[in-house]
Amino acid sequence: MSTFNKKIFLALFLALFSTVTGMGIVVPLLPVYAESLGASGFYIAMIFGSFSISRAFLLPFFGFASDKRGRKPFIVVGLFLYSVVAFIFTLSDSIHFLIFVRFLHGIASAMIAPVVQAYIGDITPKNKEGFIMGVFNISMFSGLSLGPLLGGVIEDRYSLDVAFISMGVLSIIAFLLSLFMLPPTSKERYANRDKVPISIATILKDKDVIALFLYRTFYTICIGIIWCFLPIYAKSKINASSSQIGILITMCVLVNGFLQVPCGLLADKINKKTLMFIGSLVIAISLYVFKFTDSFSSMFFAAFLFGIGGGIAMPSLMALGVILGNKINAMAFLMSILTVGHSIGMFTGSILAGYAMDKFSVGKAFPMGSFVILIGFFLFFILSDKIE
Repeated sequence: MSTFNKKIFLALFLALFSTVTGMGIVVPLLPVYAESLGASGFYIAMIFGSFSISRAFLLPFFGFASDKRGRKPFIVVGLFLYSVVAFIFTLSDSIHFLIFVRFLHGIASAMIAPVVQAYIGDITPKNKEGFIMGVFNISMFSGLSLGPLLGGVIEDRYSLDVAFISMGVLSIIAFLLSLFMLPPTSKERYANRDKVPISIATILKDKDVIALFLYRTFYTICIGIIWCFLPIYAKSKINASSSQIGILITMCVLVNGFLQVPCGLLADKINKKTLMFIGSLVIAISLYVFKFTDSFSSMFFAAFLFGIGGGIAMPSLMALGVILGNKINAMAFLMSILTVGHSIGMFTGSILAGYAMDKFSVGKAFPMGSFVILIGFFLFFILSDKIE
């Protein structure tokens, strides 16, 4: 059984919270900014997709390397690069340069997310996976909730450059927290570097790995639709301000974050697949509701529902990931595979929504997401057979 180290948990919690808050400040503002530069739906999708492309290619490499060499070096270097990229954003004055900066942003991100999640998995006691991952996920969801709200206020009161600088400052804080609070690599006794993980080929053929990967991908397609095109949809449909857009994105994430701990505790006690089904159904309903929204209050309600669905499903998904990662002794590699699914989902969601925007109207993207999440759960259910 792993020994739970509260200092490591706190360091990683605060570091991820700072980083995600900074990212949340900027990302919801990018679609409207890109549109002001003349970007079509396709180019807006590419601004989001370039981040996912670079991250997807490098995630498995960094995950596998950290299983062998330790967690801290990748986390610290990744956070430093994150802060550098944040300040480069202030130089963006064209669509193509914005795509390039987001590509660099993805490289930095690939060094952080799966390695941090693996570190938490390393120190999580058995039969506490749902609770510990639920508590840790608060760092991500609270940051994603606070970030868009701050970003809208900063952009309305000051400028987009100030939002970019705020992201950089928060990334530096996260870098310093990890540099000084995490133990040196030589003392990472939870990394299991003395054990030999099963081969990469065996991991990639495992049906449970494939099941978790597919669900994470399909769920994130829905997130990609929300993050990439809800700002434009709200702007065109109800003439929403930047602050109102920030509130809508915040609601999608905030409710999700509030449910992480109670649903994590629930996942440790009842069948995780049942919770994932309920969450998927709520997500599907919420996305379909967006089609009929014609006011800020109705969009707020749809966003609220979307957050509930994710909050029910995600703790179970991540708990199953920790259980399987311990089983195959390749925690960071598995987390990187799941994060690849996240990247592919964000890219696919933004591309599909961009196509719907250019071909039909931006509102058509949301009902499409309803079918996506239900297909994702169906594939997960028929493929997963060893994990509960």
